[in-house]
Amino acid sequence: MTITSDRPDLSTTAQQYAEQGFVLVKGLLSKEEAAYYRQRSHDLLAQLNRPDDPTWAAAREMTDAPTKLQHLHDAQFYDAAFSKLLVDPRFTDVAAAVMQVDNVQLHHTKLFVKPPENGSPFPLHQDYPFFPHTYHRVGAAIFHFDDAPVEKGCVRVIPGSHKSGPREHEAEGSYHLLEPAFEEATPQPAEAGDVLFFSYFTVHGSGVNVSEEARTTWLIQYRDPSDPPAVKTHDWSLGQGMMLRGVDPTGRSAV
Repeated sequence: MTITSDRPDLSTTAQQYAEQGFVLVKGLLSKEEAAYYRQRSHDLLAQLNRPDDPTWAAAREMTDAPTKLQHLHDAQFYDAAFSKLLVDPRFTDVAAAVMQVDNVQLHHTKLFVKPPENGSPFPLHQDYPFFPHTYHRVGAAIFHFDDAPVEKGCVRVIPGSHKSGPREHEAEGSYHLLEPAFEEATPQPAEAGDVLFFSYFTVHGSGVNVSEEARTTWLIQYRDPSDPPAVKTHDWSLGQGMMLRGVDPTGRSAV
């Protein structure tokens, strides 16, 4: 499902999200803004020059040739431009609407660059097993800073998969699903400036970037501050608990 921004109809957006488990908001950022963030992303990764490759071991089974991936947790602690985007009402209003809450709290962020020709894929999975919460009011937003057609390894989803709740994952090689098959997921090609919102129950993954250009995205995981973690995990993110919209009615007791 796609919704056209500048300012999308939040009621329609929330309805489609509830039905499908995801919604692609077109043009939430302008092309100029997306290009700006793409440059900041690549400059930041070049400046840090870290050798680590976060490609999942399970992802290596999806292709015969070796693949690569660049990433950075908590980009907002390295560049204030990302901090501004975290609290941009164009983003936070949609995040609140799809969770059907007033308050939005940060869980963590990850910057990803899939290099040209061999950018690593992600097997199908839910985000749930990585950081389960009590009431499941947890979601994600993927900002596209450049175009992400199918050949760049765009995100794929299983529409309506959120309705079945938690699924049993294979833990070895990072949490991933053995079923359904990757080919059964629906590609969600996006343009620079588009943002894909989805539930942490929504089954999703992404393919290999076989194009001649990098694919640059920023993932923001967010939650309702009134939804406490079910287990103590993934609590090392520097910005976890930051309020992006509204207030924390728990006084941070849920963090």
